[in-house]
Amino acid sequence: MLNRILKFLIVPILLVGMGIGVVIYVVENPTDSMVARMLTYDFIISSMEKHLLMVFVSMLGAIAVGVPVGIMLSRPSFYYVGKVIENVVNVGQTVPSLAILALFFTFLGLGFNTAVFALWLYSILPILRNTFAGIMSVQPEVVESAKGMGMSPWRVLSKIELPIAYPIIIAGIRTAIVINVGTATLATFIGAGGLGDMIVTGISVRREMVTFTGAALSALLAILLDYIIGRIEKNLVRWS
Repeated sequence: MLNRILKFLIVPILLVGMGIGVVIYVVENPTDSMVARMLTYDFIISSMEKHLLMVFVSMLGAIAVGVPVGIMLSRPSFYYVGKVIENVVNVGQTVPSLAILALFFTFLGLGFNTAVFALWLYSILPILRNTFAGIMSVQPEVVESAKGMGMSPWRVLSKIELPIAYPIIIAGIRTAIVINVGTATLATFIGAGGLGDMIVTGISVRREMVTFTGAALSALLAILLDYIIGRIEKNLVRWS
């Protein structure tokens, strides 16, 4: 058990260590006075906190809505509705993330809440689609066999369909969270802050170190969250 925990922690510790190393280096070794004023520990920590808050709030909301709705649409009575919504979701996923943010900015204005709402909506799409597709991928013969054994619809769902669909559902969450981390950098354009502030500001004033810091921390965060969800996915597959 201890070896498994240590093996799980190696990659997160390395990624967090790399992030801390990047922050210490850029703060302690600024290329000029402007970079020194822009890249401070307080500013970087504040940007990271806003970015993480946007990602986690929007993802929790997306999971809370996407999974139950995906399950509901997979029920036989909603089958045709589910297929229509799945096609709509597929089309919605093709809309650029910046367009989503811009669209809701025109209705809801600037700020954190608008960014979270747009990220929440954008993150629902892969979760709902994968939940629906995962449950629909269960062989009808397996479901019929479970019903023939006297299992109720709820037990068929919880004991048969969901365990088989777990890998696809978690893959949808994994995809959504990585997309979310990247899309959240665009929230700076509607005044929500986050790591995107450093990327955009660095490009505007032509300070590569500032841009690099925001981009590097965003990439490390996406890799870290993808790794954690990936490990959860593997454990769920083994348990199921």
